Amino acid sequence: MSRLLPAAVILSAAAALAVPTARADKKLNDAVMSDVYTIQHQVGCTNDVIINPPLQLAAQWHAVDLLNNRNINDDIGSDRSNPQDRANAAGFHGKVAETVAINPALAISNLELIKLWYYNPDYLAIMRDCANTAIGVWSENSLDRTVVVAVYGQPAPRTR
Repeated sequence: MSRLLPAAVILSAAAALAVPTARADKKLNDAVMSDVYTIQHQVGCTNDVIINPPLQLAAQWHAVDLLNNRNINDDIGSDRSNPQDRANAAGFHGKVAETVAINPALAISNLELIKLWYYNPDYLAIMRDCANTAIGVWSENSLDRTVVVAVYGQPAPRTR
């Protein structure tokens, strides 16, 4: 006996398969943070690299922007914001720098990512900077694109 599915069920299933959904990869984000810590300590840094929620929010904003606006591919957002603008808006007080990776695939491993950044002299200098003691990492992906943004911060000294 054959059963026919209602057209609405078939269309809903097709739509669900056709629409790529973005999602963050916490495991990748944590691995990138750990890799940056290792790179800093390889050059003699003795500080910890601590996850900073405002920097993580700034990284998330830019990762989502990069995923959804394929005409941008670096530090400048679709609204013309730069990493410092986004960090300030997220509530971070201090100097920031940013590294960005865009991979034309569903995923990227932290080793592939760090290798890309390691062989980019500007990004390597950012990762090796011992003054960058705060970090926010965020990744977003769709079926054909993975974006990872790391925002590195040098917190401003607290005033009394």
